[in-house]
Amino acid sequence: MEGDHIKINYWLIPLSWLYGIGVSIRNMMFDAGILKSRSYKLPVINVGNLTVGGTGKTPHAEYLIRLLSDHYQVAVLSRGYKRKTKGFVLASAESKMTDIGDEPYQMKHKFPLIHMAVDRDRCHGIEQLMNENVQPPTDVVILDDAYQHRYVKAGLNILLMDYHRLIYLDRLLPAGRLREPQAGKNRADIVIVTKCPRRITPMECRGILASLQLKPWQKAFFTTYRYPKKMEGYGENPLLVTGIASPQQMVYDLKKILPRFDVMSFPDHHHFTQQDIEEIQQRAAGRTILTTEKDATRLHGLDNMKVIPIEVEFIGGKKQDFDETIHQFIQNNLRSQRKHS
Repeated sequence: MEGDHIKINYWLIPLSWLYGIGVSIRNMMFDAGILKSRSYKLPVINVGNLTVGGTGKTPHAEYLIRLLSDHYQVAVLSRGYKRKTKGFVLASAESKMTDIGDEPYQMKHKFPLIHMAVDRDRCHGIEQLMNENVQPPTDVVILDDAYQHRYVKAGLNILLMDYHRLIYLDRLLPAGRLREPQAGKNRADIVIVTKCPRRITPMECRGILASLQLKPWQKAFFTTYRYPKKMEGYGENPLLVTGIASPQQMVYDLKKILPRFDVMSFPDHHHFTQQDIEEIQQRAAGRTILTTEKDATRLHGLDNMKVIPIEVEFIGGKKQDFDETIHQFIQNNLRSQRKHS
């Protein structure tokens, strides 16, 4: 059931109140136009969340890349968390993980034809991607984790929330993991509840939507992760190593495919040291080591390591509805550009 894994530090709630006042004032300044948001001619799709920690941004951004790459030149712009470079960096085939961050590195290697860029200043990053020196010309920009970066006014805001940590059960930082009050969800055009159990019932979906109290114009979807139906060649009782924010649903789903496996969890975006590698090898004791694509970019020197492919799957036959919504947004944006030009 959703909410099973939520931990609230109630003794920190007074600090959450102060944090909430500051965030609310900032949002009101954007809403009033005191702080300015910038719009762009290119269609900009923002994929983000209200919480600290993983809600599945990378798999959903990759879904959008697969959906759009056959029709448009896609650019993905990320902050480049924990990279060792500064400013704007346009990734190339030679870019290292330390240059752009683990998730951008993963996306660039999976989708070499996209423009993968990192820049903490998203406005500056979009401007650089629109530069004529970037070839082929960018058709659409996907912003990775920029829901709170309101200096960019995205044409389409997609808000993700983890089924296991729904925002109406959470609290503001530092008592909980909310980056801003729940009212921030009202800026979203699309809300996706991610990491759902595959057998989530229509009644439970309706209950979640009732608790979210979405606006009439907001579309809602539920997604889960699709794993290989058969995981052969992984040996008996492999070791699953994760460095993601919320591995609970992944562990639960894999139990239906693999009869036995052990789990070794690390924090999200964990930097694996040589000592970590040695401890993992010792724990594995010759067994197969399973990990995610994201973690594999930071795990080096491990013997017998295999990556578990993960893809997003829409629940309730809603894939076509979502795909058409995305395509319609881009087509409307391009028609508007032609009309003004």
